[in-house]
Amino acid sequence: MKILNLRAALIYMLMLSLVSPLTYAQRIKDLASIQGVRSNQLVGYGLVVGLPGTGEQSPFTEQSFRTMLSNFGISLDSSVKPKIKNVAAVAVHAELPAFMKPGQTIDVTVSSVGEAASLRGGTLLQTFLKGLDGNVYAVAQGSLVVSGFGAEGADGSKIVSNTPTVGRIVNGALIERTVPSGLMQNDFLTLNLNYPDFSTAKSLADTINKRLGADPEMGYTIATPIDAASVRVSAPRDVGQRVSFVATLENFTFTPADAPAKVIINSRTGTIVIGKDVRLLPAAITHGGLTVTISEYQTVSQPNALGQGQTAVTNQSIVDVSLDDSRMFKFDPGVSLDELVRAVNEVGAAPGDLMAILEALQQAGALQGELIVI
Repeated sequence: MKILNLRAALIYMLMLSLVSPLTYAQRIKDLASIQGVRSNQLVGYGLVVGLPGTGEQSPFTEQSFRTMLSNFGISLDSSVKPKIKNVAAVAVHAELPAFMKPGQTIDVTVSSVGEAASLRGGTLLQTFLKGLDGNVYAVAQGSLVVSGFGAEGADGSKIVSNTPTVGRIVNGALIERTVPSGLMQNDFLTLNLNYPDFSTAKSLADTINKRLGADPEMGYTIATPIDAASVRVSAPRDVGQRVSFVATLENFTFTPADAPAKVIINSRTGTIVIGKDVRLLPAAITHGGLTVTISEYQTVSQPNALGQGQTAVTNQSIVDVSLDDSRMFKFDPGVSLDELVRAVNEVGAAPGDLMAILEALQQAGALQGELIVI
């Protein structure tokens, strides 16, 4: 029972840290990105050779092998079936960051697409990496680094560690073409928030205008919110000045708006995250043998005759928890989920009990917030 109570206490303290009302200022670069400045995905198809008998004898591998030989002026009769157990057909993919120039290198990931048992010890031959438009942006080649391994016995039993059919080549692709950037295409920049929110967009625009000396009330603005996700910012047209402008802009700090009231439940792990603005409407729930009654009332605090204080209204909460045959949960208006979590955890209930309660509250319309189950 002590272990159960300790677990409940740890869960409660974790939730308190997640629903802290404090909000801190953050840099623009951590909350938004510049429209048009992005990475691009590249993909290609190639052959890995030099495998120690762990390759494959599939039709498409044989066809790829014949095509490679024909490119070097070697032709094989169609009746000849080459033994290529040391060759594997692979898919190669990479991420091309923004502003990368020809001659620079990027890492690539190589994955088997056939029945190859392992790519360990193999070498990727020259492979063209193409973008969405069909153009070749990089060429990959090199020796693979494979962390996984596998072993198989004569009776068919085998053991596999990690993934031996996937490998990496550090700096394995040489960039051949530059992707045009959207940084200099207009007289303005567009900042896209990572998490769209109207209040955050307005706060971002107000911060930029204030820091750069603009006065919206006088009709002079530098930053204008477009929608919940984007803020348009006027920027210099000169390349050097624009780079300096962005470097200054992205380090401005501002306080984003509070996130919408949400409850996130991971049904597989039993993890529950509750936003600080989630509230409960009047409701009553039956669940197992738990009885939780939560009520709130206000009292008036008055200073004594010699005191210098002022009369104030204070909130008082009473939480009564018991575990018996009566099975009723009672909530008064405005009670926070923080108090519900505390009450349920005091009796050592499992996270699954709280999940069932939250889902029932949401179905009854008594949960003021979005319930998301992942």
